[in-house]
Amino acid sequence: MEEKPKNVLGTQLCSCCFEPKTGFYRDGFCKTGEEDIGTHIVCAVMTDEFLEFTKSKGNDLSTPIPQWQFPGLKAGDKWCLCIRRWLEAEKAGKAPKIILEATHQNALEYANFELLLEYKA
Repeated sequence: MEEKPKNVLGTQLCSCCFEPKTGFYRDGFCKTGEEDIGTHIVCAVMTDEFLEFTKSKGNDLSTPIPQWQFPGLKAGDKWCLCIRRWLEAEKAGKAPKIILEATHQNALEYANFELLLEYKA
């Protein structure tokens, strides 16, 4: 039996968002696996400031891409972010708030719990 993924609180990983459907596997969860090179494990609440920041870094999350069934994100949407991009945004003072219950426990390999707690949505 497959073990259920845990969140940074040590409890069962909750869904991040189904509308739009997020996650590396597009199942609504910030789960990860070997094929997830970007490690999409942080469930974040988008802000205009973060969307502008990530676009400036070459990852435009606000423009729709219909052929990938991607509606484009706007402030208030929840999305599974790559942990490294979130940390980059945090250092720049532009990190969005995160949903701890829906952020994968592997985030603790990159950031300490106290830092994640500061950004609790």
